[in-house]
Amino acid sequence: MNPLAKKYLRPSQIPTKACHGCGIGMIENWLLQAIDELGLKQEDVVFGTGIGCVGRQTFATWGGDNFGATHGRALAVATGIKLAQPERRILVVVGDGDAASIGTSHLIHAARRNLGVTVICEDNMGYESTGGQFSPTTPAGYVTNSSPYGMVEPSFDPCDVVKAAGATFVAETTATQWHQTVKVVKKALQNDGFSFIHVRFPCNENFGAYALGTRDTLKNLEWIYEHTQGRKADGSETDFTWETGIKHDASNSRPEFTRLLREMNARVQSDLADKMAARA
Repeated sequence: MNPLAKKYLRPSQIPTKACHGCGIGMIENWLLQAIDELGLKQEDVVFGTGIGCVGRQTFATWGGDNFGATHGRALAVATGIKLAQPERRILVVVGDGDAASIGTSHLIHAARRNLGVTVICEDNMGYESTGGQFSPTTPAGYVTNSSPYGMVEPSFDPCDVVKAAGATFVAETTATQWHQTVKVVKKALQNDGFSFIHVRFPCNENFGAYALGTRDTLKNLEWIYEHTQGRKADGSETDFTWETGIKHDASNSRPEFTRLLREMNARVQSDLADKMAARA
């Protein structure tokens, strides 16, 4: 067994339930590497998941405390846990449907509040667990199960949304960028505030088959790599380019949200005690 999996994950949940060629297990391994390099133990981290491919395949894999939330609501659960246990690192793993669609409102307000969690948005560019329907991050013009003539809507980058909302650490990477992903996850986990990392990864079974015409893992990874470079293997330009790396770093620049709530609670309790003493 992978030594990091043996150290941090539940043996009963290994291997993951991922489809052939899926990048979710690989990305989870990189998260474990970042956690290990920071010297964190199981009891230091609470691992949360949403719904969909990412939630189903990572739910209950973490050997320590973990939770699975309903679709788009993982940050509501994370807020309560961070409020009650501020010393824990809260790592929330969600998909593009969770973060960029049904849970977008929660994402925006968690960023605005500077909630002390690290969100990993693992983006396979569609609702792949339900058959490959398009999502808000599906590139325009690409064929999916629910857009047989091509995705007519423009996509958006959730990094732009959380940065505008006030996130204090934002980064983007892909399943072809191992070392960069580990590096930015480590930085995110050291921010006492809202951190967001957007990681695109391949889905052979649906996005690969419908949009790219192949279930070959290497060809799907090559397509992602080319779109991080802006150039194909034959030297021609790609139809668009993803800019990856750290997009915004204001780590530890403003107070973490639940700390403000705890301080306010202490002031309220103190004022109440003073009023009770004055009446005595």
